[in-house]
Amino acid sequence: MEPSEQKKRVKSVKKKWRAGVLGATGIVGQRLVKLLAGHPWFELTEVAASERSSGMTYAEAVRWHLETPIPEVARDLVVKGVEPVLECDFVFSALDSSVAGPVEVDFARAGYPVVSNSKNHRMDADVPLLIPEVNASHLDAIPVQQKNRGYDTGFIVTNPNCSTAGLVLVLKPLAEAFGLERIFVVTLQAISGAGYPGVASMDIQSNVVPFISGEEEKMEAEPQKLLGKWDGARFVEAGVGISAHCNRVAVLHGHLECVSLGLKKIASLDEVREALRTFEVDEELASLPTALRHPVVVVDEEDRPQPRRDVEAGEGMAAVVGRIRECPLHDVKLTLLSHNLVRGAAGAALLNAELLAARGFLKDRSAKSATEVAEPAVR
Repeated sequence: MEPSEQKKRVKSVKKKWRAGVLGATGIVGQRLVKLLAGHPWFELTEVAASERSSGMTYAEAVRWHLETPIPEVARDLVVKGVEPVLECDFVFSALDSSVAGPVEVDFARAGYPVVSNSKNHRMDADVPLLIPEVNASHLDAIPVQQKNRGYDTGFIVTNPNCSTAGLVLVLKPLAEAFGLERIFVVTLQAISGAGYPGVASMDIQSNVVPFISGEEEKMEAEPQKLLGKWDGARFVEAGVGISAHCNRVAVLHGHLECVSLGLKKIASLDEVREALRTFEVDEELASLPTALRHPVVVVDEEDRPQPRRDVEAGEGMAAVVGRIRECPLHDVKLTLLSHNLVRGAAGAALLNAELLAARGFLKDRSAKSATEVAEPAVR
């Protein structure tokens, strides 16, 4: 990334919202806890998990898997159950899909904004499936959701599947510049995408597993909603033809995707590279703490991107694109890489929450006034 994109400066003063994490002991929950430590807008005040962890301190309950130590702000927090009685202004949901659906509804009904990483409500007719750089306007669905469901201040917003996230971030500038007709994608997905303990070692060592349950269906459905429109009453799908093959490979972090695209307009390879290289978010999004002004990075080396070399680009929030070339079946083909636990999970949810805060969707649920802090500006 350009050095200027990594710098922050103080822009203005605003409130600090209290955040809770549901499923805080899981692998995505741990990433959220790490990202919230020292966050300029959010303060981690609650961690919640299953009953077997309830009543322990977070340090006692969690089997920590990240390279850095447990943040001090989280170590002594008492783990609570996943009931909507938490002392926070909103919650992140990193719950397993086996329990996430009704729990998230309970929190939204109780007045909590729910920023979910789980799959359960992604395709609901009134729930935004959000990538801020792609479809920030879909937040207009929140008042309709609240009216439909009888929610007051609560609502649910989701981020997409980890492999969809990187793909659609790259598709967005191409859709704007040339239009999209067909997408054929083959994924090589990291084992951390399966959670912990993930894929059994004897299944993945020296092997590729050409099946990930439900993954291809998500990749074929979610981009339609993300690239589609909110018409004021419902989401209208993009109507793009999509076919996906999903594979699990012996890589720790980073989903690599080989993509062939059929475009509506004729475009040269240089024009495709330029559209990706110059893709830039607006000032509202660029001012969010986790955002990158240029979230798509184009590399020119013939053997890049690679998970080992490129997965941390933009602190894990960039999609890295290389091998842009002509496709004999469609129009253009390329290879992209994104960090499945950052851009595809915890970082995606955090960026969604920042956009919700910037647009006034998060409210102070405490009797006391929130702590005032400096807001970071463009990086």
